[in-house]
Amino acid sequence: MSGYLGQVRSPIPPLALPGVYSPQEDTALLAGALSEEPLPPGADVLDMGTGTGALALQAARRGSRVTAVDVSWRAVCTARANAWLTGASVRVRRGNLFHPVRDQSFDLILTNPPYVPAPTDTRPPRGRARAWDAGHDGRFVLDRVCREAPTLLRPGGVLLIVHSELSDSGRTVGHLREAGLKAAVTRRHRIAFGPVLRTRKDWLRERGLLAAADEKEELVVVRAELPL
Repeated sequence: MSGYLGQVRSPIPPLALPGVYSPQEDTALLAGALSEEPLPPGADVLDMGTGTGALALQAARRGSRVTAVDVSWRAVCTARANAWLTGASVRVRRGNLFHPVRDQSFDLILTNPPYVPAPTDTRPPRGRARAWDAGHDGRFVLDRVCREAPTLLRPGGVLLIVHSELSDSGRTVGHLREAGLKAAVTRRHRIAFGPVLRTRKDWLRERGLLAAADEKEELVVVRAELPL
């Protein structure tokens, strides 16, 4: 499963309301990891930070029982509409990270959390920036995922996280291993800077997160499994 992924295409659901994060390269990278994950029919899957519901719909098409969560009401409405338009059975709930499902457990947890380092350390960010800004080191949400997701996995369950190498995949892997999971980076993909990173590249270079000649960002998928 490991290695560099060349060309990727985002799974595009029928609807994306204004202000809802649309599927991009990171969604596609995680979708590829999901497609290779063995899932028995009826597996319980959680899509955390579902956005348009693209990943939730993909899991539902495989016969999984899918719960999708997002803090944004617009995202919740979008995901519900896309489930209805495609005939997929997806339970969509609004809430802050794992709070709406804290009493449940899952065979697979998927998440594409905010992970972009931000010059301002305002917490939490407001408006559309909630979909990408994640504090000075990009880990405001990632560290919470690493702490909380393992407690919701069943034995043998898997967590799939996508984020930028700018927010330190080694730290993600280390936190998950400390929680007792077997964790590793299983997919990598380099992409040109998007609009947000283009405006921040000088700041990122000043912080030593980017080399002077670097004009691309590396995305990674971290896979972590709770041993049986």
